[in-house]
Amino acid sequence: MQIYQFLCKELSVTRPQIKGFLISAPKRYKVYSIPKRTSGRRIIAHPAKYLKKCQRALVKLLEQYLKIHDAAYAYKKNTGIKQNAIQHQKSKYLLKMDFQNFFYSITPNLFFQIMEQMNIDIIEEEKKLLTQVLFWSPGKISGGKLILSVGAPSSPLISNAIMYYFDNEIDEICRKKNITYTRYADDITFSTKIKNNLFDIPDLVRRLLVDNFSGQITINEGKTVFSSKAHNRHVTGVTITNNETLSIGRERKRYISSLIHKFSLNQLPAEDINYLQGLLAFACDIEPEFKNRMIRKYSLKTLNQVMARLR
Repeated sequence: MQIYQFLCKELSVTRPQIKGFLISAPKRYKVYSIPKRTSGRRIIAHPAKYLKKCQRALVKLLEQYLKIHDAAYAYKKNTGIKQNAIQHQKSKYLLKMDFQNFFYSITPNLFFQIMEQMNIDIIEEEKKLLTQVLFWSPGKISGGKLILSVGAPSSPLISNAIMYYFDNEIDEICRKKNITYTRYADDITFSTKIKNNLFDIPDLVRRLLVDNFSGQITINEGKTVFSSKAHNRHVTGVTITNNETLSIGRERKRYISSLIHKFSLNQLPAEDINYLQGLLAFACDIEPEFKNRMIRKYSLKTLNQVMARLR
């Protein structure tokens, strides 16, 4: 792949300069935590400025070689949460599963194993470069091993590529069973119109994970959920209604409406305005009619003031 030559040209540096930087690269991260959507906190390791520049350069090179399956909907152009949910909106029965500590389960050896399966030839010197630039050394969190960080611009591409053969194998099996399969990062979703068609899928997933990753990537058993039209169905934060349409859900609508109300009264703190903008943009994408409802309730002028920074 001539990775050194590519980086030298892309970053306008010499080979010795890159080698010198590699020594400390896995520790050049700013670490902090943010609240998870449900409970607990998520550790974010954000690479230093120059390391991030190196990672982005490598993404530019690696994306020409690494395969990403069509069933993967995260971190790709023209796909996302909405497109992921759309795949399941016509199905009556739903199964959701989640990988345990997904990014932290991905190691350099696992990455190189996948590269070998994809017939991507790299020499040992290039493996060391990729190891040092793409993987983080968090110390106690991982027991000393290098892992992918949540926060590096290269981690999404690597994680999607790691799952390519798993995605391909399970997608082929599901198609034969009239089951739709998608993966959004560590969230995997299965849906079907056929009753009782999903009950053997969890065992299939566990078996394929062992076959592909020898136990390195596992299921978070507490997040395995079966649902149907008789209950609320949610796919990556999007509600699928009984009318087979997408919705942001009643509670989220009420919450956004309350924030707009506070904004209209100049009672919304400045730090919450950006948060409201993000929520409103998400809501309008998933459920366009919601914007019209908010305009009727609060006026076009108010909505334009909220959305102004998004343009």
